[in-house]
Amino acid sequence: MIKKPITWLLAPLMAVSLAGCNKAPEADQQPALSASEQANALYDELFMESLRDSPEYMTYMGMRERYGEWDDYSQEAGDESIVKTQAQLARLEALDAQQLDRATQLSLTLYKQSMQNGLDDVQWRYHRYPVNQMRGMHAGIPSFLINQHLIANLEEAEAYISRVKGTAQLLANVIVDLNIRADKGILAPEFAFSHSVRDSKNIIAGIDDDSGQENPLMTDFKGKVADLEIADEVKADLITQLDKALQEQMAPAYRKLIATLENLGERAGGNYGVWKLPNGDDYYNNRLKRITTTDLTAEQIHTLGLSEVARIHSEMRDIMKTVGFEGDLQDFFEFMRTDDQFDYGTTAEGKAAYLADATAIIDNMRERLDELFYTKPKAPLIVKAVEAFREKSAGRAFYQRAAPDGSRPGTYYANLSNMKDMRSYDLEALAYHEGIPGHHMQGSISQEQTGLPKFRRFGGYTAYTEGWGLYSEYIPKEMGLYADPYSDFGRLSMELWRACRLVVDTGLHYKRWTREEAVAYLGANTASDSAANLKAIERYMVMPGQATAYKIGMLKLLELREKARTALGDKFDIRGYHEVVLSSGAVPLNVLEDLVDRWIAETLG
Repeated sequence: MIKKPITWLLAPLMAVSLAGCNKAPEADQQPALSASEQANALYDELFMESLRDSPEYMTYMGMRERYGEWDDYSQEAGDESIVKTQAQLARLEALDAQQLDRATQLSLTLYKQSMQNGLDDVQWRYHRYPVNQMRGMHAGIPSFLINQHLIANLEEAEAYISRVKGTAQLLANVIVDLNIRADKGILAPEFAFSHSVRDSKNIIAGIDDDSGQENPLMTDFKGKVADLEIADEVKADLITQLDKALQEQMAPAYRKLIATLENLGERAGGNYGVWKLPNGDDYYNNRLKRITTTDLTAEQIHTLGLSEVARIHSEMRDIMKTVGFEGDLQDFFEFMRTDDQFDYGTTAEGKAAYLADATAIIDNMRERLDELFYTKPKAPLIVKAVEAFREKSAGRAFYQRAAPDGSRPGTYYANLSNMKDMRSYDLEALAYHEGIPGHHMQGSISQEQTGLPKFRRFGGYTAYTEGWGLYSEYIPKEMGLYADPYSDFGRLSMELWRACRLVVDTGLHYKRWTREEAVAYLGANTASDSAANLKAIERYMVMPGQATAYKIGMLKLLELREKARTALGDKFDIRGYHEVVLSSGAVPLNVLEDLVDRWIAETLG
């Protein structure tokens, strides 16, 4: 447990005066830092400044500073963050890039670009939907407390209660944010409000009502407090305090939020893409640029998606021949959707079997990493089911990074609420994507790169991270895995899903398709059932552009790999390629190409 992480992390910075680093060292002084060392110290100083403003991020990082607090989501805090970013950017711009080594120059470029993008995007400050079925403070509160807020002593238990009390102000700020957007004509689609109302009611179930169930936060708190070495009467008092906070602060705050959401839902006026918002077309184009880190237009992305869908359909027909299936591709989709051989069932035993099989797939891959990688992740990984309170709205699988201090493992969450959506044939690809060699491996290696500044170790670019996740579904195929042709169909099915995302995301937000048109496209082109298709389309509607990152990132990784293989011939080493891709942390795709080009040139000598 880290009690004073900030002092420890900032010690090297406090020991050096940046303004005096160019003075000749005296006998009793440490040698002066080079320009690159000074710059990297500044990068970490700026990262820590931002970190100290976020109690939630500190908790994610495994730190216990400000452990009983939430981030400040008030409008005033938002204004202050803009001013702070401007000041930080000015400090970076004062650096002389010509005096820095190559790696430090790249860090400077990335940090400045990130800050400038943030400032440029202030104009879109209110276009994001702060409450929806995929993410938002309403679902974030219990998820954060259950999964992030660890309790190792009495003070940390009291901090948990303090955070529960703080939900009143937290949700009050969310309501202000929602109303400001409504006044500007920025409302989420209708379905987002109804889903969020349902989830919010689930979150406060068991608090001061006659449901007869225990609230998930109470259950979580009791379990954590039970392990403390404190007197039983102290534990009982803590539980009483939490119960009071749930009844007097949290439940009333959620009820106010629910009333607001119900009112705004009546004003939403339909289910549309972001083209419906003020300056919605420009907003979507900006989203594509930020998320893909490319200059691809919506039209180009749409066309690319159609092409990839056709290619993958052709490969699926080859599998149909392999297994001797009689019928067309739509018949095969129906077979894969409904045949009992791919069904785990809805029992507790079936769900446990799914988690066990996913863990076994990951463990097997872990044993074979030397075939593809030099550097392996140190952080542990667990597989667990999504909690009941959020499983109806959450995606079918996602990953959460391990805490850097080792206090929390990396976690692959599988959503087992609808087992018809968790078929056995795509379990393998899903485990590779979320676990190893996918998100867990990439994210862990990134944050374990102690030679990189912190903003690069812990940051991310969606096209890079999700592109790596999809690429990680593919490379086991080259290792001889997916031995079962149905499992290989599962891999293709998931790749097809991402290709279809290029089509439907641009369809919804650029071509102005209706929700129903987009659902119909998935129904006609994938093996997924209608419920999963609707859930997916509703996700893309409230997260514009995000779904385009996967395929665009994967295609760039494959393109760069083939470029290196062609240029290097016998000198090409797949482990070396992966080392280049993973060792610099997440980067924009154009920067990744520069890194690969440099590796090719250096390898050729």
